[in-house]
Amino acid sequence: MEQVSKRTVTVRREALGVYVATNAEGAQLRFGHNAEGGFGNVELLLAAVAGCSGTDLDMMTSRRAEPTVFEATVTADKVLNDGATILRDIVVTFHVEFPEGEDGDKARARVEPALKAAHEKTCTVSRTIEHGSKVTLQAD
Repeated sequence: MEQVSKRTVTVRREALGVYVATNAEGAQLRFGHNAEGGFGNVELLLAAVAGCSGTDLDMMTSRRAEPTVFEATVTADKVLNDGATILRDIVVTFHVEFPEGEDGDKARARVEPALKAAHEKTCTVSRTIEHGSKVTLQAD
């Protein structure tokens, strides 16, 4: 059975090319191509892919052992075709290390299953990108 819950983020212009996103809880994130020291739009998307999958990986492995290293690197090809740009071939590479011992071994054994679950079921961000979703731009 399909269950739907609405998610909303409000984006306010601070200056030319600088925006502030605010979520329902009031948390804010400053971004844009002119946001000094901030993320660009594409970088936010790439971070969201790694963050979503990484959350799943973290939850499934940290129950067994606390990671000593937990990093992800995301790459993508930005392709210009007929005046329009898209990202292709998004790759998220996780580097995760756990302490030696039985608990660390159990955590290491959960890495691949966690990434598979994120890819196939639980990571909303990467699944939306991969499966596509209608986007409507409108003015009120």
